Amino acid sequence: MKIIFKNLLLSSLSFATFQLFAQKKTADLIVHNAVVYTVDNQFAKAEAFAIKGGKFLETGTSKSILAKYTAKQKIDAKGKPVFPGLYDPHSHFLGLGQMLSQCDLVDTKSYTEIIERLQKFEAQHKGDRWLIGRGWDQNDWDVKVFPTKELLDKAFPNKPVFLTRIDGHAAVVNSKAIELAKISPASKVNGGDVEVIDGQLTGILVDNAMGLVRRVIPQATEEDKRKMLLAAQKECFKLGLTTVSDAGLNQDDIDLIDKMNKEGSLKIRNYVMVSLGIRNLDYFIKKGVYKTDRLNVRSFKLYADGALGSRGACLLKPYSDEPSKTGFLLLSAAELERSLTQIYNSGFQANTHCIGDSANRLILDIYGKLLKTKNDRRWRIEHAQVVDKQDVPKFGKYSIIPSIQATHATSDMYWADERLGDVRVKTAYAFQDLLKQNGFLANGSDFPVEFVNPLYGFHSAVARQDAKNFPEGGFQMENALTREQALKAMTIWSAYANFEEKERGSIEAGKMADFVILEDDLMLAPKEKLRNVKVLNTFVGGEKVH
Repeated sequence: MKIIFKNLLLSSLSFATFQLFAQKKTADLIVHNAVVYTVDNQFAKAEAFAIKGGKFLETGTSKSILAKYTAKQKIDAKGKPVFPGLYDPHSHFLGLGQMLSQCDLVDTKSYTEIIERLQKFEAQHKGDRWLIGRGWDQNDWDVKVFPTKELLDKAFPNKPVFLTRIDGHAAVVNSKAIELAKISPASKVNGGDVEVIDGQLTGILVDNAMGLVRRVIPQATEEDKRKMLLAAQKECFKLGLTTVSDAGLNQDDIDLIDKMNKEGSLKIRNYVMVSLGIRNLDYFIKKGVYKTDRLNVRSFKLYADGALGSRGACLLKPYSDEPSKTGFLLLSAAELERSLTQIYNSGFQANTHCIGDSANRLILDIYGKLLKTKNDRRWRIEHAQVVDKQDVPKFGKYSIIPSIQATHATSDMYWADERLGDVRVKTAYAFQDLLKQNGFLANGSDFPVEFVNPLYGFHSAVARQDAKNFPEGGFQMENALTREQALKAMTIWSAYANFEEKERGSIEAGKMADFVILEDDLMLAPKEKLRNVKVLNTFVGGEKVH
């Protein structure tokens, strides 16, 4: 009798267990015991979520999710914070790959250090026909003036050298490069400057003038670019980026990214802005918006002016430290309006680089002429760096999105007042003023102009300080963002700026399962530790990619 009762009890328990598992829904992955910042409309927190088919199924408590779902793969987050996959809404993804293959000149403290780095690089790349580098910034040197070609000529008399400034808006070249490009003191370029002092070329080329040399540099092969893109992807995944926005590519490079997406080698999501040009305009406007799960092509990138650091930003009044200069437009006002009208009629988004207050005013007014009133075209001003107070309301009036880079403020703050003066500098990097116009903004990095790490941008936005927590109390703190605003600016608000808010940017049912697990909580960690928070894992579509 005891044996029969025991068997019946075991059978009942087995049946109950079978029923329990039969009632559970199947998922591919469950993450539990976490602090999940969903970044939904309520900015709610959860403890767990389930994923299936690359999308979030549900969020909730660990108890409720584990009771409702079963999965072969479960991750106990051990109380670590989980955030939506991080966005960089303005970057140069292929440019990062290119920079990783060139001589790194970032953080050099003198022109002499540049020469030393170049010599080491050349010794390791003896077969290269050109010596290419990027990242110098004369504002970091004791002598804060542009370099000239003399030291390059002495060190590299027979090899052409092309060194791009950190912002990508100026370069210094040697005499060999000048010879191959056939540049003379009489050379003129619209939207650029070939620097000549006392009738002699200095080797400095600003903005469009850089094209005179770039056109004679051997082009990278498809295999070269594949390596560059994969190197850039590895760096981005390591730092928690799941979506980037490549701010200006040509058709061939976009086609290569699409090909690598379909092959499965390139997994990062990319919102590509098409570089302005007759060929690109005609081709993509005829083709129309192109979108896959990994690639989104629905915008054009325009340049109104240059950069503040190289005095190419177009200002309403002269530079405070160079009264003979106001900067310049890279295209004429008529050309910009003509291109923007064509883009408006096509239905594509326009994203225009504007640094100086004159460039911002011009483009805001052209946008306003076309957009007329509030709308859902989501046209963007990239950088929106120096905006006159009377122009700020135009962002709200015409539903224009400020696409800012918080790290620009903390990189430029050492010398921005010299360029702009004490009064005008208060109109620069005015993120809160811009945010109030529409209730949101997008925050990226512009890498490789700045470092790739998106947490540097989070820290700069919140603390308005550099890596050494300078200045004490922060730079122009009236325009700092709150932590919630800063997180939204690199997730859901950036997704909105890319027309992707319904598919990702937050951890919600039905959205693509892009998320990151961090070592420390961005919402709670001391400000001085934010830049050093480690990314433990990065997931794209539920797949662990780092």
